[in-house]
Amino acid sequence: MFNLIKRDFILQKWQLLVFILLVLFFVLLDRQHPAFIFLLASVIIPINTLAYDEKTETNILLNSLPYTRIEIISSRYIGAIVFIILATGVTSILLYVFNKPFSITDIAISSSLALFLLSFYLPMSYIIKPGYTFPVAMISFLVLAGIVPPIVSYLGEKLTSFTDFLLNLSVPIFYTSAILLCLAIYGASWSITSYIYRRKAF
Repeated sequence: MFNLIKRDFILQKWQLLVFILLVLFFVLLDRQHPAFIFLLASVIIPINTLAYDEKTETNILLNSLPYTRIEIISSRYIGAIVFIILATGVTSILLYVFNKPFSITDIAISSSLALFLLSFYLPMSYIIKPGYTFPVAMISFLVLAGIVPPIVSYLGEKLTSFTDFLLNLSVPIFYTSAILLCLAIYGASWSITSYIYRRKAF
């Protein structure tokens, strides 16, 4: 299974250079919030890896190798976490080198959002017809970005007791809870994707 993760690194070696330059561009642009830069860095490689495999129909090859379908999906989910950790490290270094301020809160927010977004993107990539996954994902993310804030604002006004409870939580507890919740959603997504992939014909 870890050889599959290693394969993704090898295939992405040139894209990794482009990825670093892209992150550097946003760092030097000095107009984006650090959390956005961390989020962009965290999701771009996992999404690009799936897009590449979809284009080259890699899943047909993978299923001919001595790996179970559960191992193939596990490599996707573990690999995404590895990429998030590495992307966070690289982005932190670039921000530090160019003296751009950031905080642990920025990392916690971006990591939680990356896990949340990938929790939907990974199973969707095995449901939607090949070639349409990336456009549908981008449209879905834009729609979510447009409708989620108003919904959250509305619920915050209506559920005042719950809002007060959240506001009274300490910052470490709040962000730790958010990360744990996203990890739980990620785990559920992992199970769902494994179920879909085991029954998918290639």
